[in-house]
Order: sequence, then structure tokens, then C-alpha cells
Amino acid sequence: MAANKNPKYTLRYFDRIGVAEGSKLLLSAANVEWTEEHPEWPLEKPNQPFGRMPVLIEKHSNDKDFVICESGNIERYLARAYGFIPSDIRQAALQEQLRDQASDMFAAFISQLVAKSEDDRRENFAKFDGLLDKLVEVQTKQINANGNIGHMFGDRLSYADIVTYAFYKIIVVGMVKRQANIVNIVKPKLTPQLIKLITTVEANPLLASYTARGDSLAAIVTKPTPARL
Repeated sequence: MAANKNPKYTLRYFDRIGVAEGSKLLLSAANVEWTEEHPEWPLEKPNQPFGRMPVLIEKHSNDKDFVICESGNIERYLARAYGFIPSDIRQAALQEQLRDQASDMFAAFISQLVAKSEDDRRENFAKFDGLLDKLVEVQTKQINANGNIGHMFGDRLSYADIVTYAFYKIIVVGMVKRQANIVNIVKPKLTPQLIKLITTVEANPLLASYTARGDSLAAIVTKPTPARL
């Protein structure tokens, strides 16, 4: 249930798939009125709370705007406000740790892209590759523990489902322009359980209007890999 009655939202971020993806999915799943805003950058940088994006603006007809930033903070606020994360702090922590691991993975991925030398790039890529293997292992174990029904926890869309889907969409779809072979790196690592979760999340009616935009992550990860000659 929403913490505030019928607010409207504006999400400021760049016009691309990136760290605001989880917030976009949560806003869509919450079935609230929201719009995207793409400030001119870096011209608008001084006008953001911490000089960074994403920024979420919650607007009320009879109250002052509520403004927060940082992707994880925005996600957790929305997840709690609209019931995608449990009120029990232990159950919530089990979901939140999966998001934090994905965040660490994204940082490791970026580190190998911006490495200053080929040796550093190889070292950073090896770190990313190893962390990805462990992340897939942990995610798959949790899916199995939940009965392999296309969800991490319970039988409905959760914060953990959304941020897991968002992570792979950021890496596989959002980063392909920066690393052309990223699909070939990540796709073979995905277990059938994770692929089922990705397709389940993308097909959720609450998300259909948003996930229909642009490239389908589910289509990419389920597309047969051509046999080598």
C-alpha cells in the first residue's frame, strides 16, 4: 500500500538503460502515474541534490515535493511504499542483499571497461567473471528454494525479482554498446531457473507497458545460440 495517496512521480535520469532501471520497473509495477525527465547534462548537474542521477520527485497536490536520489535508495523507498518488499526486517534483508550483490557486480563490470592498461582490464574482467559465477549460483539456489516458479520469494512479483531482472537488462542490453560481446559472456552462464525468472518478470502484466519498450531481455536470453561450424 502506498505511503501517500495518489502521488505523481518524475524520475530524472539519462535517456538510456542504466542504474535507474530498477526504479522504472518499480514505478511501472506500482501502477502509479510517472514520467521520465532527461536533464541536459552536465548543465543540470548543479541542480540535482548531490549532483548525480537518478533523482525521484514525488509530487502531491497539497504538499511539498519529496525529492530523493541514489538508485538503491529510490528503489527501496518505492518497494516499501508499494508492498514489493516485506515489512519483516529479516525477510526484507534477504531481498536487499541480492540487490547489493548486483550493485557490486555492476561496479566490477565497469571497472574492466575503464581499466587503463590491458593487464588491468584482464585482471578486472577475471574478477567480474568470478563474481558473476557466484551471483548466478546464489540466485539460482534461492529460486530453487522457492520452488522454481519464476520468483525469488513467494508467488508474486517482489523487489528481488525486479532488481534481478534489472541487473541483467542493464548488463546485457544497456551495456552492449560499450562491450559488444557481453551477451556471449553472460548468456551461457544463465541457468534455466534464471531464464525462467527473467521471462516471468518480463511477462508480468504490471510491467508489460514498460518492458515492451526497446529490446526484450527475455528474447535475448531465450534465443538459441547458433551452432559453430
